[in-house]
Amino acid sequence: MAKHIIVGLSGGVDSAVSAWLLKNQGYKVTGLFMKNWEDDDDDEYCTSKQDLIDAVSVSEKIGIDIEVVNFAKEYKKKVFSLFISGLEKGITPNPDILCNSEIKFEAFLKHAFKMGASKIATGHYANIIEKDGLFHLVKAFDGTKDQSYFLHRLNQSQLSKSIFPLGGLLKSDVRALAKEHKLHNHDRKDSTGICFIGERPFAEFIEKYIKKNPGLIFDIDGNEIGEHNGVNFYTIGQRQGLNIGGTKNGSGLPWFVLEKDIKNNTLLVGQGHDHPLLLSDGLLADDLHWISGIKPKLNWVYSAKTRYRQMDAPCEIDNYSAGNCSIMFGQKQWAITPGQSVVIYESNICLGGGQINKALNK
Repeated sequence: MAKHIIVGLSGGVDSAVSAWLLKNQGYKVTGLFMKNWEDDDDDEYCTSKQDLIDAVSVSEKIGIDIEVVNFAKEYKKKVFSLFISGLEKGITPNPDILCNSEIKFEAFLKHAFKMGASKIATGHYANIIEKDGLFHLVKAFDGTKDQSYFLHRLNQSQLSKSIFPLGGLLKSDVRALAKEHKLHNHDRKDSTGICFIGERPFAEFIEKYIKKNPGLIFDIDGNEIGEHNGVNFYTIGQRQGLNIGGTKNGSGLPWFVLEKDIKNNTLLVGQGHDHPLLLSDGLLADDLHWISGIKPKLNWVYSAKTRYRQMDAPCEIDNYSAGNCSIMFGQKQWAITPGQSVVIYESNICLGGGQINKALNK
């Protein structure tokens, strides 16, 4: 049994209850607050100061020590720079996935073991099961909060040294426990969006790092219907921020980004959430990572999702070639987006996944 567990305390209710549960189970628990971003500490959208205050308050209430460690340098090099580089190439990366594999379960894990940890713990909603000498990442009991999608790039070493205390709980149970034990952040709002952007407008933040490159917006009939600030600021399936006045032929349907032409710096848009050009039969994925180290079988029915807030969809892996694979779905999928991650499951076990290179159609 692990004796000393270092818990990543973020200031939120999930990590707070994780620490309380472990302390209540008799472990020696130490909290670690990670400062991963410091470019705009004085910005109205930056919550790091309040996060630290909440984390310290929680640690005092639970009766554990807390340390603060600055990973801003590592974060900028291993997460943020790759995010910006991806946007400049015209894809839409997911920095939260990189943050988990490179910071929370790499830099944090190494630091925690220097502190004498037996294992680390976080407030993620997921489970870890050891079977036949392998560690498996398993979906959380609360399907509405399951975060295995964001953890699919973890490896055997990382999983073997980690604990997810909330894996068997509902979010409502977590808040109830926090309230019962008088943790002041029991009703704190969950953080949303990309960690370093927070609640601020995406384009407003990105403009600090990527120059505007205005171009034209066309509809599927080739009509010029607006202007954009640069294709890097948009993603497939995006509805907000197009600033297209009115709707064609008075249909009343909203406009969505259908395609991005990087070379010509143009956007193709169409009306309706389920526009045919937003629906694809499959995808090509690269930068593959399989948690067990073993490739999933070809022509075997798995399930997958191409974005976090999405139902799992039946799929097959059609082909492996030169570090990539093609994945085909039983039903067309919405807005498959280059740069995002496709994550593969067998029942409730997360097998791993890869980065979407492009959408495919039969």
